[in-house]
Amino acid sequence: MTLDTRTLGSDSPLTVSALGLGCMGMSEFYGTADEAEAVATIHRALDLGVTFLDTADMYGPFTNEQLVGRAVAASGHRRDEIQLSTKFGNERLPDGTRVGINGRPEYVRAACDASLARLGVDVIDLYYQHRVDKTVPIEDTVGAMAELVAAGKVRHLGLSEASAATIRRAHATHPITALQTEYSLFTRDIEDEILPTIRELGIGLVPYSPLGRGLLTGTITESGGAAGAGDLRRSAYFPRFQGEALAANLALVENVRAVAEEKGATPGQVALAWVLAQGPDVVPIPGTKRTRYLEENVGAAAVALTDEDLVTLEKAVPRDAVAGDRYGDMSHIDA
Repeated sequence: MTLDTRTLGSDSPLTVSALGLGCMGMSEFYGTADEAEAVATIHRALDLGVTFLDTADMYGPFTNEQLVGRAVAASGHRRDEIQLSTKFGNERLPDGTRVGINGRPEYVRAACDASLARLGVDVIDLYYQHRVDKTVPIEDTVGAMAELVAAGKVRHLGLSEASAATIRRAHATHPITALQTEYSLFTRDIEDEILPTIRELGIGLVPYSPLGRGLLTGTITESGGAAGAGDLRRSAYFPRFQGEALAANLALVENVRAVAEEKGATPGQVALAWVLAQGPDVVPIPGTKRTRYLEENVGAAAVALTDEDLVTLEKAVPRDAVAGDRYGDMSHIDA
């Protein structure tokens, strides 16, 4: 099948596949890494028309960009058919130690050069500030990012987990093409202020964790399931996966499953179809490191939800019914 494309941004538009591929879990956080399977998954994604690949320097750290770069180079696809996005700002050391959030202009320039080298490319299609550095004016950070565009190292700029006020200031400094933030049936707080702001400004939305970190796939159980040993989702860092909160959230997933059965689809496909139905400026990037889940995710593009289906889903998962914060520590979010 061939996926449709969507356009992120109006002042600095970038055309991408309607679904992207989040590559983070191929290197860290979600259990044991398998590079051969990860590369096969990226190649299969490209063959299916999923040409929008998402990584970041902090994943690994650093090794995920190298993995994506190797996979792209070996894929047989032309570079101009692929949209590569990566991020800077969550500074880590090679041993994994977290240094903090860094938006200083000199760091922006150094981080970009390092990402280009690891990816093995001459230009990054979409370069995000991964988290807002509250000690550095956003104008200074985005100003440095704009210099990268002028130098031909970056084509488009993005922000991740930024507040409406920060987005406005950033966009006034240089056109922002996309905002990456968490959005799914389980996380809808951006609908209050952030989504209206980016639509007013003509900025696209790239939802990460559109499957609620796997909860909405129906494959996670109270005893583990898809989130087994070595998986960060089983730690206190993700409260929605703990104890009574997990039990309450899995009950909501069963409501989604009921809709999915009527549509002849999986719960994950229906949850992704809901995100896709939120507008043509929305491009979710479900992450996976296995081809079978990738193929299931791509199948969501063929799931047609009616207006009645959308209402049913939003009643099945009331916005405020999800138990637990999405992160255990929300201090890194620009509110």
